[in-house]
Amino acid sequence: MSLSELSNAQLKALADKGRKIVNNLQSHSTLVETNFAKYGRLRIQVFQPREAKPIIDEIDELLAKHYGFTEEELDFIINYDIKYRMGDKLNEGEQ
Repeated sequence: MSLSELSNAQLKALADKGRKIVNNLQSHSTLVETNFAKYGRLRIQVFQPREAKPIIDEIDELLAKHYGFTEEELDFIINYDIKYRMGDKLNEGEQ
């Protein structure tokens, strides 16, 4: 099954999640400014994707349903290398 076969409802759900993740990334971003003697001021926007993990999981669930993944396959996708991707955020609930 390809993405072109998504129903209108599935497309709308993914579009809604897409807007939600963009808003989340934007709201959890920070502007970092550095001054370089040779080049001047550099200002970059730094994003924290781990803050969007719950939304990413929702997107994974929608796509898993579309592609017919089993619960075990979805669990693998959602939890793959989570300790590396989430870092200290994963341990916050254990303290």
